[in-house]
Amino acid sequence: MKTRINMAKVEPTGYSAILGLEKFIESTPLTRTHKELIKIRASQINGCAFCIDMHTKEARKAGETEQRIYALNAWRDTPFFSEEEQAILALTEEVTLISNHVSDETYEQAEKVLGETYLAQVILAIITINAWNRIGISTKLMPV
Repeated sequence: MKTRINMAKVEPTGYSAILGLEKFIESTPLTRTHKELIKIRASQINGCAFCIDMHTKEARKAGETEQRIYALNAWRDTPFFSEEEQAILALTEEVTLISNHVSDETYEQAEKVLGETYLAQVILAIITINAWNRIGISTKLMPV
């Protein structure tokens, strides 16, 4: 497979806009662990090999364990994830699979566990990685 267009070169203004959202997410108090769990799980659902490769590497560098990375797609069936992480992962799945909508139960649990501001930042982080996934998949970005 060959990468199609280079979005940053072909449409630098649009690419920079998405990069600006990523920079905002990096400036929030979201923990590195939460950011990487969101990025990996959304990328798994979307099937973005480039992003899965990138974010599992980044998660490892940040201290994430192999066990948790390998179990991420089955997080509900493990004891490895905290209540906060479970709320974030449930929300990540429902926002990523948005055509099924975000259930009141998932939203209310996330709001209860995370608080309103952190919840807003989590939602923005989920939206951002979904945008990156769509760029990666549509342009056939290849893992390196």
